[in-house]
Amino acid sequence: MAVANFISALEEKRVLEAIRLAEKNTSGEIRVHLESNCKGDVMERAQKVFKKLKMHKTKLRNGVLFYIATESHHFAILGDKGINEKVPADFWNETKELVISHLKKEEEAKGLEAGILKAGEQLKAFFPYQSDDKNELSDEISTGI
Repeated sequence: MAVANFISALEEKRVLEAIRLAEKNTSGEIRVHLESNCKGDVMERAQKVFKKLKMHKTKLRNGVLFYIATESHHFAILGDKGINEKVPADFWNETKELVISHLKKEEEAKGLEAGILKAGEQLKAFFPYQSDDKNELSDEISTGI
């Protein structure tokens, strides 16, 4: 499925709202990146996208990337160094499985919404919202970098 057809404009608004809601509970930063194909290892590609989006530049190194290659059917969740130093090794597994279960049913936006909100809840324990918190990264869905 082409990136342009992956989610509708209305679904995109719901995903963006999920990001805003999730970030209200945590100082963590959440981004979604969509591209058509992932050649090679999905985690390596997600790491490259993470860097290109400058997600490693957050103050607490607590950015989270939801990466989806729409045509090659690859998906990854990647957390930055600050998160990985604090959370258990299987921290993202439940969230990843939740998203994948929706993707298999062709409920792309529902999967992203559910995963983003779950990520926000999980991050809250390690990176609670701070009164002086500012949105360090764009909430917009990125494509084609």
